[in-house]
Amino acid sequence: MRIAEIFKSVQGEGRLTGTESVFVRSSGCNLRCAYCDTPYASSAPEGDDLSVEEIVGRVILFDSSHVVLTGGEPMLFAELIPLAAELRRREKHITIETAGTLYLPVECDLMSISPKLSNSTPSADTEPRWRRRHESNRHAPEVIDRLLTEYDYQLKFVVATAEDCREVEDYIAQFPRIDRDQVMLMPEGMDAKKLATIAEWLEPYCKEHGLRFCPRRQIEWFVPVRGK
Repeated sequence: MRIAEIFKSVQGEGRLTGTESVFVRSSGCNLRCAYCDTPYASSAPEGDDLSVEEIVGRVILFDSSHVVLTGGEPMLFAELIPLAAELRRREKHITIETAGTLYLPVECDLMSISPKLSNSTPSADTEPRWRRRHESNRHAPEVIDRLLTEYDYQLKFVVATAEDCREVEDYIAQFPRIDRDQVMLMPEGMDAKKLATIAEWLEPYCKEHGLRFCPRRQIEWFVPVRGK
């Protein structure tokens, strides 16, 4: 399993914001989001091929009860199944971060699903091949439905405009089982000023529509660099 990095930090998004966790970032992705903030695990994948035993060995050195398996897209790797099982055997709380386009029968405590809206699609000028591929792959309703059925979940959507909010509503309307209290809208951006500008209108929108506003605390707390 190709791993870009393993590090200890604090969860900055979602239900477990503020929780000290070990992050295992797989390298490789089946999408090419225009706003991707980890190109070294996506468009320009880096890292080493590690066995499940090697990954677990590095994780336990950090002595943390929470582990986040992220990417890239960790569901690309069949090794995720034995990795999650072994971490569960060691009584780790496991969060899996996924775009919800691929399914594996993995063990986890929280399935953190980040469906990709049309705002994620790369430019036709810069990424013509990937634009078509991204558009055809970014929404897999049968996968989403299965994840919602089988796991405790949260849904996180990246939002930049009011039109994105309307798209979120259209999206979740496809899945009657969705609990709106587990739907989180987070501002798009990689600097605190941009996030704050979007938050000025997005947070009231969430309150009005029964959704949850999701700050991206890691950008507020840390300079956006690897290992944070």
